[in-house]
Amino acid sequence: AASSEEHTASEMANRPAREEKAKAPDVITRDFTINLHKRLHRQTFKKKAPRAIREIRKFATEVMGTSDVRIEASLNKAVWRKGVRNVPYRVRVRLARKRNDDEEAKEKLYTLVSAVDVDTFKGLTTTEVREVKPADE
Repeated sequence: AASSEEHTASEMANRPAREEKAKAPDVITRDFTINLHKRLHRQTFKKKAPRAIREIRKFATEVMGTSDVRIEASLNKAVWRKGVRNVPYRVRVRLARKRNDDEEAKEKLYTLVSAVDVDTFKGLTTTEVREVKPADE
């Protein structure tokens, strides 16, 4: 005798799939604090700033899920401000996942990383940024 728990293959095919993880909106902007100090530990002096840029790129790829990561000149300047050796311990960044307007692009989304000026890193958490649309659009 078949119990009520057992189902045939055709019944299983008709059943809706389990609730999949909610898909993140494709265009979103968030502020993060990246601890560069721990990511650059035991790194050779002359490689610290270039490695910091690579680590920021890697962080953005992991968090936003896009392999196309573009770093603004302001963030690059902030990392290099004190030279190749003396990279800031932490940096506050704004990660904006945007649609790629280029038709031949491999990916339809890219991540734009820009620096956010803060007085102190104390008490800061990851926050979602609401972009204000101009009224005339």
